Amino acid sequence: MAAAAGGSGSQTLSRGIRVLEVLSEAETPLPLPELCERLGLHRSVVYRLLRTLEEHGLAARDDDGRVRLGLGLAALSRSVQRDLQTVALPELTRVANKVQMTTFLTVLVDDLVMTLVSAEPTGGLGVVAQRPGSRHRLDLGAPGAVIRAQLSDEELTRLGVGRPDPTDRSDEHWVSRDEVIPGLRSVAVPLVVPGEPPAAVAVVHLSGAEIDDETVVGELRRAAGVISAALV
Repeated sequence: MAAAAGGSGSQTLSRGIRVLEVLSEAETPLPLPELCERLGLHRSVVYRLLRTLEEHGLAARDDDGRVRLGLGLAALSRSVQRDLQTVALPELTRVANKVQMTTFLTVLVDDLVMTLVSAEPTGGLGVVAQRPGSRHRLDLGAPGAVIRAQLSDEELTRLGVGRPDPTDRSDEHWVSRDEVIPGLRSVAVPLVVPGEPPAAVAVVHLSGAEIDDETVVGELRRAAGVISAALV
């Protein structure tokens, strides 16, 4: 998502938000040169952005000068999707331990699918990590298909995507393989919560694993029902 450079919004604000997005996507703190490269911005520009973010506790640098997200984000995020996260986590954890797969909840953010919260099974082997805050294109993956299925024709046109392929759908759940990340398969069901953006509850696992989809879908539906009912 490139920074706005001539639109109606603030270019500086857009760049600052993009800094936070890049840091949230990184597995480890980033050296300043690598951060500049990922942003496509000159070092002096990134340095000024970081100074402002650091003043507000939204970014921080370690002793080696590598940049990471700041603790101030925790204070801001406590009220963002708090109810949905609080209700969802116990259900996602239950499903993860039941089916021994990483279970996660995604929501539509702008034109992307974002993982809001995830849970990994206790003691699971070969578990696939699904980091909260990670994003992928709306036209990819089972969660993306589930979310697109909840959108109107007008919304799909505005976002530049089509309806999901009905051949990937079975009884109100969707399956994808090797779409977001090669070698991974995902199963997702809808999560409808009044007042919240379109969402999905899903699992992800290695494509070659033997999976009882009927059990997985049943557990996902049960979780989606509990989460939805708790927030009505």
